[in-house]
Amino acid sequence: MVFMRNRRKHSDNFYAESRRAFLRCGATLPLIVWADAVVPGVVKRRPKFSDHPFQLGVASGEPTPTGVVLWTRLAPQPLTGGGMPTENIAVKWQVADDEAMTKIVRKGTAIATPQLGHSVHVEVNGLKPNHWYWYRFDVSGEESAVGRTRTTPGYQYLPEKMRFAFASCQHYETGLYTAYEHMAREDLDLVVHLGDYIYEKKAKDGEVRKHIGPELATLEQYRNRYAQYKSDDILQAMHAAVPWIVTWDDHEFDNNYADHISEEPEVAVSDFLVRRANAYQAYYEHMPLRRYSVPRGPDLRLYRSLPFGRLARFCVLDTRQYRTDQPNGDGIMPLTGDVFSPRATMLGRPQEKWLAADLLKSQSEWNILAQQVVMAQLKHVRDEEKGYAMDKWSGYDLPRRRLLEFLADRKVPNPVVLTGDVHKNYVNDLYIDAEDYNSAPVAAEFVGTSISSGGDGEQKLPDHDQLAADNPFLKFSNGERGYVSCTVTPNEWRSDYQMVEYVTRPGAPLITRASFVVEHGVPGVKPV
Repeated sequence: MVFMRNRRKHSDNFYAESRRAFLRCGATLPLIVWADAVVPGVVKRRPKFSDHPFQLGVASGEPTPTGVVLWTRLAPQPLTGGGMPTENIAVKWQVADDEAMTKIVRKGTAIATPQLGHSVHVEVNGLKPNHWYWYRFDVSGEESAVGRTRTTPGYQYLPEKMRFAFASCQHYETGLYTAYEHMAREDLDLVVHLGDYIYEKKAKDGEVRKHIGPELATLEQYRNRYAQYKSDDILQAMHAAVPWIVTWDDHEFDNNYADHISEEPEVAVSDFLVRRANAYQAYYEHMPLRRYSVPRGPDLRLYRSLPFGRLARFCVLDTRQYRTDQPNGDGIMPLTGDVFSPRATMLGRPQEKWLAADLLKSQSEWNILAQQVVMAQLKHVRDEEKGYAMDKWSGYDLPRRRLLEFLADRKVPNPVVLTGDVHKNYVNDLYIDAEDYNSAPVAAEFVGTSISSGGDGEQKLPDHDQLAADNPFLKFSNGERGYVSCTVTPNEWRSDYQMVEYVTRPGAPLITRASFVVEHGVPGVKPV
């Protein structure tokens, strides 16, 4: 087995001192926004703009039975810092019962502040449960596009069906967003995005499209990169079609990072935390998140749960911010050494305790873990040696076992894991002991490929036959681009793997490559 790199490890004391140093110097870092920051002064209600201020579109998210978050960002010059003055701007918003926006049911004014990049996060309340709405923004007589959103069913109501899609990994340079073009034509209630919304590396020649700027480090650089991605018309249309539930992976900040540890051993922890604060703030600014996710320096709470009536509960996880360092060099390695460390964590203790409590109180028929990295212990055999991905749950043996044992011992109803990250499609039965196939599976895992990352894919993976032989729990593998469309009823879960054969040029048709079901009360996955 080959080590991918040698990562520098730090003690807890070293990390604590570095964080204290970061916090001491926080007041001298003008690009860092703190949760209680307010810019005093006059609110401008009719500012003049150099261009249309709503070039980044609109979005909604975090739906509840009576409310939703509406998002936009004022950016007349989106790729060069936004082009906005250092002033508070009043932004009007409206919610209507009809697409023509003639039946207004809620309206108000939000303040777009310079310290949050003139982004707007409106938490609308007082709406009807299980209902579709339309919304728009207005400033100085300039109107945004009209977006569509919906509330979820009441907490005690059991709907007949929920339809949603999940996606991840949308590298702007390596492909077009054709998959979203097809997704927008589906009759969906919501979208779940599992991370790698942007990619942080510097611009590269010879790709389908080209990033602007260097490898990201400053707040303005992260803002510009998000603006470039959100300038894509297809992505804007998908955001405007339905509410999104979002979480991040690594490329929203830095590839394969683990908490405060960079993949580059020479990077100082204090510098890394400054960059993380910039990345986390830009993420918040560009996502339809509630105010409890406003970043506090290099920290941002993203884990949370969102029910869809009593039919399903989304437990949205963060497997990057709190994890311990990847063991054994962070590559495909044997299960030895720190893989079995009792101090290892993927979620961090507070998030793990929250997840346990949230699952215990759940009354949902289906309990969904929306997270980033593969949970199945996929075995890779190379030159007759067994290896496992150290960046995935397989590199964190005790936390993986602890979670799966909890699901089994507490009899959590119908757990389903949604995963992104790997730019491949997998379908897995999840076992506490991946070698004990005589036991019953604990949960189902649906791993979705990338929207565009990696460029044109391939239907059959080069190692398909070897993977299938070495991993009997693996029900499907595929390397094309696309997303997974899910239909959930009280009796059955169905996942359709929706693929496009190419993303390096427009016009790829949609192909339903495979479909699988999970029956209520039976954790194993079955092909359709």
